[in-house]
Amino acid sequence: MKEFFEMLSEYNAVSAIVRLTLAIVCGGIIGIDRGRKRRPAGFRTHMIVCLGATLTMLISQHLITSGYITDVSRLGAQVVSGIGFLGAGTIIVTGRQKIKGLTTAAGLWASACMGLAIGAGFYIGAVVGFLFMILAMTVFSKIESKLVLVARNMNIYVEYTSGSDVGKMIDALKGLGVKIYDIEVNRGKNADSPYPGCVISVRIPRSLAHSSVMAELVSLDGVRTVEEI
Repeated sequence: MKEFFEMLSEYNAVSAIVRLTLAIVCGGIIGIDRGRKRRPAGFRTHMIVCLGATLTMLISQHLITSGYITDVSRLGAQVVSGIGFLGAGTIIVTGRQKIKGLTTAAGLWASACMGLAIGAGFYIGAVVGFLFMILAMTVFSKIESKLVLVARNMNIYVEYTSGSDVGKMIDALKGLGVKIYDIEVNRGKNADSPYPGCVISVRIPRSLAHSSVMAELVSLDGVRTVEEI
């Protein structure tokens, strides 16, 4: 068994196949979570990214063993920087000023790094990193949701009928003891947002629940939509 693991740490045909297979499995599992949530980069994308990064490191090792004089880390460095362009394509800003895709972009970048580790034969780092990535996208996401529910800072998107409704919302929030930090107004002149809206950044008292703030705004005349972002 010891000889087998030593063989996998070296560059040979068997270790190359094992590394590429491990890259497909680990990258695919991470992509499943993104795919279930209907994210732009899902199962196949994460799998291919991890596979490509692993192949890049194998190419570097192949060049070294073939007698070429080259920096083994050069190709890997290009993967780390180049994956940013692919990740940027998954990040979008909605008409409600809500940013989506950051976790997916980070997952792609981390998948590439994991692929580099697999390709370099750093199995322990790759497997431990893989497990922590799974925890971050599943268990930790639930913890994050609970923390958001009890946070005192809120960003609220509100669609309304006329400009006078903004004053009503401010008065209602102040009546609850809510401190308003900023209001960003969207006039709603495009098809994505036909009604005027605004993003309100507030800080609520400890005794006040997020749902109470949302309910107060929904009850106002002229308010069409309320969403925490």
